[in-house]
Amino acid sequence: MKVESLNWEERYQAGDIGWDRGGPSPALMQWLDDEAVKEGARVLIPGCGYGHEVIELAGRGHAATGLDIAPSAITALHQSLNDISASRSEAVCADLFDYHPSERFDAVYEQTCLCTMTPTEYVQYEKKLYGWLNDGGVLLLLLMQTGDAGGPPYHCDLKEMRQLFDPSRWAWPGKAPMIISRPKGPRFELGFVLQRKS
Repeated sequence: MKVESLNWEERYQAGDIGWDRGGPSPALMQWLDDEAVKEGARVLIPGCGYGHEVIELAGRGHAATGLDIAPSAITALHQSLNDISASRSEAVCADLFDYHPSERFDAVYEQTCLCTMTPTEYVQYEKKLYGWLNDGGVLLLLLMQTGDAGGPPYHCDLKEMRQLFDPSRWAWPGKAPMIISRPKGPRFELGFVLQRKS
């Protein structure tokens, strides 16, 4: 199963990237302030785009890996990492379904990469997320809320997401989610920190 590379690269080439905030998401900043990611952690960001979160994590001493299928985005991120001499971090251009790192991660920051996929890919993606994490690792999960049928972005119904991220595999928090507005329009994201069970 492949994520379409051509469409994403074309959008970066055309500057059609309305989802890009121009800086790290406020959700990540809050989670870092709350110490949801342990010091010096290995963190994966699938669908990282220009990698604003990768740069933020690297600047705070984490070993961040940005993963994206669009060569333009990864080339720009690679240059940004070189500019800050982030030797423990990297930019990887690959289809995420083909990505098999040599080591697992302490955390995965999933910023609405899920909502760009067709729902038929969700189960395979959940398996990838689970497999990328160490036992007890955390999934920083942002679920797109559109209220609309179709996509992308696809609406991530919370009831369906709780079934996808099954409590037998993931520990869900007992508190209300973080609510993050999008740069444009009425859409918003629900943020949760899930912990991978062994």
